[in-house]
Amino acid sequence: MNYSVLENSSLFKGIPLKELKECLESVPHHIQCYEKDEVIFHLMDQALLIGIILEGRVQAQKSFPNGSQVNVSVRNPGEMIGPAAVFSLNRRYPCDIVSLGPAAILMLHREDLLTIMQKDVRILENFTTEIASATYMLQQRLELLSYSGIVQKAAFWLLMQARQSGRSKIKIPESVSKWAMLMNVSRPSLHREIKKLDELGIIRYSPPAIEILDAEALEAILGN
Repeated sequence: MNYSVLENSSLFKGIPLKELKECLESVPHHIQCYEKDEVIFHLMDQALLIGIILEGRVQAQKSFPNGSQVNVSVRNPGEMIGPAAVFSLNRRYPCDIVSLGPAAILMLHREDLLTIMQKDVRILENFTTEIASATYMLQQRLELLSYSGIVQKAAFWLLMQARQSGRSKIKIPESVSKWAMLMNVSRPSLHREIKKLDELGIIRYSPPAIEILDAEALEAILGN
């Protein structure tokens, strides 16, 4: 098991390695491996397990009857999947969780997670922080999707990232293609709008980063 990932995970952050091993040895758990595009949790399946990503990346995807799909979020090694669903009233996964490549996930049952949280308040605090952060990010995600124009979505995303990081220089998430997928827009359209903002002097586009030069102009775009 990759304990170095767990030491820096959202759930076990701040727990010394020795204590972390003892903690996991006290409850049942297993590691499940997945191939690219394999579904880890299915939409509306009973939520019994919480996963911690050890290797690979996964994505939450929400499909609709009209055939459209919203890519809700991407999770990386050390992050949890399924915690809100497991502790919700209906205990159903609200979307599909799909592996973006080969992945290894540490799986824990709800009752076993409760056991280790009762044993160590640090784990409980980490879990609470993770849920609160996920809720906040979901609210931001919903606001992003409320904008119909691609340039508005790009402006909101850039301003949101700048506020969270406290920096005017924003790193593009891996590539413009990945960024476009996160915002549910086409890559060519997003690239075109970003180039326009660059030509207007509102941003400086220098992959893999974008520097905000005129935050007020971005705010004005959101009001249009």
